[in-house]
Amino acid sequence: MTPTTGALSGIRVLDLTRVLAAPFSTQILGDLGADVIKVERTGVGDDGRKYGFSWLKDSSGQSTQDSSFYVCCNRNKRSVTVDLSKPEGQDIVRDLASHSDVLVENYKVGDLKRYRLDYESLKPLNSRLIYCSVTGFGQTGPSASRPGYDGLFQAQGGMMAVTGIPDGQPGAGPLKAGPSLVDVFTGHNAAIAILAALIHRQHSGEGQYIDMALLDCSVAMVSHIMQDYLMSGIAPPRLGNGGSGGGPADLIECKDGIVYLTTGTEEHWRRLCELMKRPEWIADPRFATNLLRGQNRSELLTLINQWSRQWPANDLLELFEQSGLAAARYNELPQVWEVPQVQHRGLRVRMPHPAAGTVDLIGSPMAHMSATPARITRAPPMLGEHTGEILSSVLGLSEARISELRQKNII
Repeated sequence: MTPTTGALSGIRVLDLTRVLAAPFSTQILGDLGADVIKVERTGVGDDGRKYGFSWLKDSSGQSTQDSSFYVCCNRNKRSVTVDLSKPEGQDIVRDLASHSDVLVENYKVGDLKRYRLDYESLKPLNSRLIYCSVTGFGQTGPSASRPGYDGLFQAQGGMMAVTGIPDGQPGAGPLKAGPSLVDVFTGHNAAIAILAALIHRQHSGEGQYIDMALLDCSVAMVSHIMQDYLMSGIAPPRLGNGGSGGGPADLIECKDGIVYLTTGTEEHWRRLCELMKRPEWIADPRFATNLLRGQNRSELLTLINQWSRQWPANDLLELFEQSGLAAARYNELPQVWEVPQVQHRGLRVRMPHPAAGTVDLIGSPMAHMSATPARITRAPPMLGEHTGEILSSVLGLSEARISELRQKNII
């Protein structure tokens, strides 16, 4: 059922996106109530359908075209298949754009201009259209034409420079983060920019063009660590699992597991020392300030681990909670879903699926807005699942015309 409530109810988004960053942005808009129409290649679909390690199984146990990678960023959308290489296919997308509020695409720079589906070509048809292009390097500059993926931006933008085991330790060196964080961060920034453009349109009546680049986001997401470099001219070292704020902040070992502890303030450090029955460490010249604890973090962690290994993890976590210290147990992925607070927050959402029966999805972090909570109302669509529905209800095409387009492999 199409969402009837939500902050973006009544907003239509034309989604010409593939893989992760840009589809993530349109999924956010769909979670907030927008009607998202995903345009995919006939017979092939989103490249992301071929990524990941698992594919959704249908009711007979056979793999569908819906990979885990695709499923994670395409809920709350309707899928229509169109062959953009053919003029009639281009006309369909052009007509959909004229009936849309937002268009998001992540083709290579200049690709859609060949089909007269770029912003300058569509603006005369719909002056209120907000058109967002998501590319690796942006629309201009010496690298604009280059393709780009998450890993290379983690390398180029500074993320890997501050991620990994510290120099001088076994296995030292830069390390890519497990999830595609640049993609996800870019998707969020694109969604925020689109929301801002929608507010601007309320006041001006005009749409606008958004040039969103993974490179820009990869530099920005290094955040306070990059700002430290800009202010000091000195590149901070990699800290492994160590925090880059108050400390000590790191994984510590217990009898039966691992716990992450963060002592974010001087008061927290005092409480930790008292809990360990080491009050003399509070003013120890090695550890008396946050800076000193950072400089001597290896020695300090060795001492803390000697104490923490005496405790079962649950007992240690209870001690930390009683002392007002921030800590959490390290979890493998199956254990995440056993955490009572994760269950309470509803972060696992089961949705009906036309082939699989049901599919479990990751809940939206925006689900707890008091008036317009993000909601999951649709499972990620199967390839072309809504083609006839969209062409009929949005463009008013007859069943005969839709049948003709199918026979000509336009849709």
